[in-house]
Amino acid sequence: MLNAFGQFQYLVLLALLVAGFALKAWALADALRQRADAFPLVGKLTKNVWLAILVVALAVNVVVQSPLSLLNLLGAVAAIVYLVDTRPKLRQVRGGSGHPGPYGPW
Repeated sequence: MLNAFGQFQYLVLLALLVAGFALKAWALADALRQRADAFPLVGKLTKNVWLAILVVALAVNVVVQSPLSLLNLLGAVAAIVYLVDTRPKLRQVRGGSGHPGPYGPW
């Protein structure tokens, strides 16, 4: 029974590690696509600072194989802050989601 629990725990931690990697990669890919002049317009850190934070977070995720380590958790928080706070404001400057609807972008 203990062996089955150990395998389950391993799978859960592996899933968390992969999910953290995907989250950080998504945030980094989105930050790379944004215009550099849009970041100061919305009152956020510059594009280069965000890129540095997200690259370090992604690199730590690759090097440190524990999804519950402090560095991996801080990287996940940074990616979430970018995706939840900075990204929507950058999209407003860009003009919505980019998908044209009958009454404008949606």
